[in-house]
Amino acid sequence: MTLISKKVILGLVVFLVLYDNFETTEFDPLGYILYCPCMGRFGNQADHFLGSLNFAHHLNRTLVLPPWVEYRYGESKSVQVPFDTYFRVEPLKKFHKVITMEDFMENVAPFEWPKNQRISFCYMARGTGDTCSAKEGNPFGPFWDTYNVDFVGSEFYGPLHYDTHHHNMTNLWREKYSPSKWPVLAFTGAPASFPVQQENIHLQKYLEWSDSIEREANSFIKNKLPKGAFVGIHLRNGIDWVRACQHIPQSPSLFAAPQCLGYQSEKGPATADMCLPSQETIIRQLKRVIKNINNSVNNNNDHTIKSVFVASDSNHMLEELKIALQRMKVKIFKYPESNPHIDLSILGKSNHFIGNCISTYSAFVKRERDIKGFPSSFWAFPTHKNSKNNKIKHEEL
Repeated sequence: MTLISKKVILGLVVFLVLYDNFETTEFDPLGYILYCPCMGRFGNQADHFLGSLNFAHHLNRTLVLPPWVEYRYGESKSVQVPFDTYFRVEPLKKFHKVITMEDFMENVAPFEWPKNQRISFCYMARGTGDTCSAKEGNPFGPFWDTYNVDFVGSEFYGPLHYDTHHHNMTNLWREKYSPSKWPVLAFTGAPASFPVQQENIHLQKYLEWSDSIEREANSFIKNKLPKGAFVGIHLRNGIDWVRACQHIPQSPSLFAAPQCLGYQSEKGPATADMCLPSQETIIRQLKRVIKNINNSVNNNNDHTIKSVFVASDSNHMLEELKIALQRMKVKIFKYPESNPHIDLSILGKSNHFIGNCISTYSAFVKRERDIKGFPSSFWAFPTHKNSKNNKIKHEEL
């Protein structure tokens, strides 16, 4: 067989595969939205996801579910984990049209987003040159490289923005970027505000853990924790967080602070203890929660707190908590492996959750629990001030 014949046959095979995909794939005539979740770790990406889901909903374009960007020890580039590794896709379809990135790139992109039409969207030029520099730096480059995406141009959409709840912004986007001319809007970063807008918090109800995450979390609770109720706590205390908390005096609405302080800071400014609670604060507050719960159930053995589950990015304080709660006969546990998503799932199932007001990781748990009607609280919040000396008054046990 000649070289030309081989090329002809190969070309025919490729054509038949693409044609078969074309015949079986339903395309959205109103277009698609892609974006790189390139800011922060999971908590930040989850905030951005809810906003992006709302943005796609208002524009009535299919949202391409991006992978979760992770940074693993010892690896110089980010790792892209498919969206459905952690969350189910079907529940999201109850709210809006979605498709995974993998499905889109394989079955839709060859027709709706050919290589010579791939334009990156950004508010204004970034990086070097008068472009979006969509692949400049980590995780931007590794993210798009995972799907063999290169861009042939840039589109600056400013002064448009993502707040489609106000300012007639939905119509402005539709007028400027009609699906007939722009079938795909591929954003350099998430088309969403940070932290998540108050109007978008309810979208958390469409995020359901994947079967594998649910199975692992339920198995741990059933087989590792003592029979009875448990409190879940999140301790954010890694060195990066310690440094971030130093900015609280200048940035009282840092990160997820609005979740407890309000979006207009109507409940006061953040404090250092909210961001990085002391060991004294953690133990005192945890004891108080356990005591209040046990008293409320009249020491019913099946409903009293028997254990505390700790999730942390650094110091779980296992020994300190074990000693502090020994007289209350409450045991302390952590998940044996480093798996923040299973941690999140377990925290979401606890009888009471104590989180960090400033952390978007804690915010994810709080939103999930609010939707289910489960109780939660935050370290060192609310602050109780003594009117005479304006100092924080600690409640005694």
